[in-house]
Amino acid sequence: MSTAADREPTPVDGVDSLIDQVAEHLGHAVPPEWQAALRAVPRHQFLPDRLWLRDGAGGYAVCDRVHEPHRWWAAAYSDMPLITQVISEDDTVVPTSSASAPGTVIRTLEHAKVADGMRVLEIGTGTGFHAALLAARLGEKNVTSVEVDAALVEQARANLRRAGRAPAVHHTDGALGWPPDAPYDRIIATCAVRSVPPAWLEQTRPGGRVVTPWDSAWCAFGTLTLTVSDDGSASDGSFAAFGSYMVMRGQRPDIELHRDVLRAGQEPRSSTTRLSPWEVAGQDLNAQFAIGLAVPGVWHSWDTTGQAAPTRLWLADDTGLSWAAVDYDGQQAQTFAVSQYGPRALWDEVAHAHQQWVTAGRPTVADHEAPAGTLRRG
Repeated sequence: MSTAADREPTPVDGVDSLIDQVAEHLGHAVPPEWQAALRAVPRHQFLPDRLWLRDGAGGYAVCDRVHEPHRWWAAAYSDMPLITQVISEDDTVVPTSSASAPGTVIRTLEHAKVADGMRVLEIGTGTGFHAALLAARLGEKNVTSVEVDAALVEQARANLRRAGRAPAVHHTDGALGWPPDAPYDRIIATCAVRSVPPAWLEQTRPGGRVVTPWDSAWCAFGTLTLTVSDDGSASDGSFAAFGSYMVMRGQRPDIELHRDVLRAGQEPRSSTTRLSPWEVAGQDLNAQFAIGLAVPGVWHSWDTTGQAAPTRLWLADDTGLSWAAVDYDGQQAQTFAVSQYGPRALWDEVAHAHQQWVTAGRPTVADHEAPAGTLRRG
């Protein structure tokens, strides 16, 4: 005889807990219309049988529904993002698609201020869960979703059919929007951008909103909301301190350039700094966000292997022509050794951006305005 512990859970076991988790994330009760949508759209129907969960060591480990049903189910109805597609690079699992945390999804929808009768274009169908929530709220005919990955399009359509939802899902580059159904009252992206594609502004009706996760080479964090004016430009742009998403494929940097930064014969310039590398690339997302806006195209990574220094902060730019390294000697040093190479003095640029941020009173993510280039059509 099977027991309750033996059987695979059901949606009833998870949805109430999920709504409570989302409410905790929001800091207030989930609005009734989105509670109804969450109950009408079972999240597990939009997840593959294999998920990749954090392994506690900086990587990912497979969670298979067949072999670990209770662990898989707990993940499905938790308020956390779930990796649904990966590739392997140099024996490392690299996520290529994910299911967003429901709390972040609902928070995004709140920022979009979705209302009855609105027509919405979603950029990045993914699993189809977000499109299903919109369809449950607005009706299928008012929701269009686009996805650049053909395999994800087919899977999302299957997931939506299984859940009894039928919004329009199209295979195309999300940067182009979907002109046939324009104009839209809202365009909502589920992938991050470094600049807002002009087509999104062109396809949003005056007074409509564009809501998208934000990304910079330095810091993948924040959500941008734009309101579109009568002339098709954005009348304002504001950031909110939530959301960390994979960047839109067409705006991703060339990985090969990232790999080929160090070359034989390079002679870096040497100096020292009293600015701790942890001040610019540590836990302060407000500082990191400000640097990302001020120094575009510059990324960083930490090296704790000890091969170059006890701890090293690497900096490089997306062109692959400039790099810098800041070394901590492991002895509570008050100064840090700096090496810089290329046409850009990357550490100097980052240090200057940090000083500007400090001088401005350490503004938060929400204190920043959208870069001017995001507010105009192409």
